[in-house]
Amino acid sequence: MPSSSIQIPYVNMKAQWQEERNELLPIIDKILSSGQYVGGTEIDKFEEDIAKYCQVKYAVALNSGTDALIMALDLLGVGPGDEVITPPNSFIASTAVIIHRGARPVFVDVLPNQNIDPDKIESAITSKTKAIMPVHLTGRVCEMDSIMEIADKHGLSVVEDAAQAIGSKYKGKPSGSIGHVGCFSTHPLKNLNACGDGGFMTTNDEKIYLKARAIRNHGMANRNNVSQFGYVSRMDNLQAAILNYRLQRLDVIIEKRRKNAQLYFDGINTSEVRLPLEKKHEFNTYHTFVIQVKRRDNLKEWLSKQGIETAIHYPTPIHLQPAAKNLGYNNGDFIETEKQSKSILTLPINQNLEPDEIMKIVSAVNQFFN
Repeated sequence: MPSSSIQIPYVNMKAQWQEERNELLPIIDKILSSGQYVGGTEIDKFEEDIAKYCQVKYAVALNSGTDALIMALDLLGVGPGDEVITPPNSFIASTAVIIHRGARPVFVDVLPNQNIDPDKIESAITSKTKAIMPVHLTGRVCEMDSIMEIADKHGLSVVEDAAQAIGSKYKGKPSGSIGHVGCFSTHPLKNLNACGDGGFMTTNDEKIYLKARAIRNHGMANRNNVSQFGYVSRMDNLQAAILNYRLQRLDVIIEKRRKNAQLYFDGINTSEVRLPLEKKHEFNTYHTFVIQVKRRDNLKEWLSKQGIETAIHYPTPIHLQPAAKNLGYNNGDFIETEKQSKSILTLPINQNLEPDEIMKIVSAVNQFFN
């Protein structure tokens, strides 16, 4: 769809910048003027503040959510010959990091709400299983009590892929505070977003924390001594400074997204649309607002003609991607995931939307079905 015909964009980074410009420019100028670009006080502040926000003892700032995942698996001892249980309906990164560790992803189907089905996990466990990686898709935390109970029973580690779920809660517990390690992304499209790639890891395990701090910088004990071979996975000082500013605004952003979600809940009046309603024990932050409909492609085209931009997260499940061919999975292996891939549609939910824009989307959806 030509950008000139879009009246309601799916994301609106320009609007966010215009809102924050006057406050962010002096922060950016201060960092660039200091000459301290790698490491520094902004990194220290971000790690301290984000750990408090996530209600954990430790946080380690990294250069991407993907690196947080691969580092978590590394520190938990996942390697060649091991298996990691995870859902097939995620962004590709959650499976790619398992492959990069030389391990095998073992997929488990999902619930109607798009999150991993705990009842299907135990039957997927083998003598090679090393970890479970639930993905808190769309900003909804998985059923972590059941997952942790299974993990404890079998002596498995749990890595929370919380890339889409900063600020989300399960029974009052923040995402990233329930498993052994939490992994977050601060990609520009996330609710807590940098102006480039970024991510961080959370944990209550001091050993994991100290090792992560070491291996994110080549494993260097100091300038001239390397204690272990590591990565280059540092968050830069500029992104940390931007995140420190935006972390102060995060709760306001989440509340705006939740209000936008409520407008959808109140306004969409057709039973042909499955809405992402939250349960009493959930606190969803709506990184994405994903509905499920039978005539998804027709609805997407209809909304496009009304000037409304939508997205699909994700149209092809990971187990059916060309890259996953050698894993041996086939069409029909995960019925719920595959059904959802044909029915899911992501409506605009970003905090820069005005109520009348949400209501225009609501009206267009209702008109399509009614």
